[in-house]
Amino acid sequence: MNVELPLLPYDYDAMEPFIDQNTVSIHYNKHHKNYVDNANKILANLPEFNNFSLEELLKNINLIPLDKRISLKNNLGGHYNHLLFWYGLKQGTIIDGKIKDMIEYNFGSVNNFKEQFECSALSCFGSGWTWLIKTDNNELKISSTSNQDNPIMGKSIVEIYGYPIFGIDLWEHSYYLKYQNRRIDYIKSFWYIINWDEANNRLNN
Repeated sequence: MNVELPLLPYDYDAMEPFIDQNTVSIHYNKHHKNYVDNANKILANLPEFNNFSLEELLKNINLIPLDKRISLKNNLGGHYNHLLFWYGLKQGTIIDGKIKDMIEYNFGSVNNFKEQFECSALSCFGSGWTWLIKTDNNELKISSTSNQDNPIMGKSIVEIYGYPIFGIDLWEHSYYLKYQNRRIDYIKSFWYIINWDEANNRLNN
């Protein structure tokens, strides 16, 4: 198995003014690329997993030998999380269709969902992510993960697990150049750049 750094589906400045061009460039070319490079070095020594897809391997991360498991979880998880993050961003889309209906059904209203999502993101101590996920029971829930963990990794890794619809990166490198210590401002800006079309696509998977 080998993973690749994909091309961004937009220019570095496409999320201005909410995420600045310099942050996107560094985040993508340095941080995401580093996860890809490190993951491939580890995977080169795990030929028995060559036939696993990226998601299959993350779902079965506990099959990885213990001496490589944490490093692979961090780096392959970092790659997967960033794939979801980049493709989950786009300016100008609106929340409608199935994703809106399910958010209203599961959280009472879109505003209630946003408040709960923001609260979860703000409560993340250190580095991590906050996600909207779909559970095996076809419910939408909010899940927070530390470091580069992902809800797809299951109950042995995260308390609230399921299929990620979108997530916000809460590592400082994702916002510090523009927002410094004002994480709440970064979180609130996220609502302007969510790719709701992609969210609907993932919800139907």
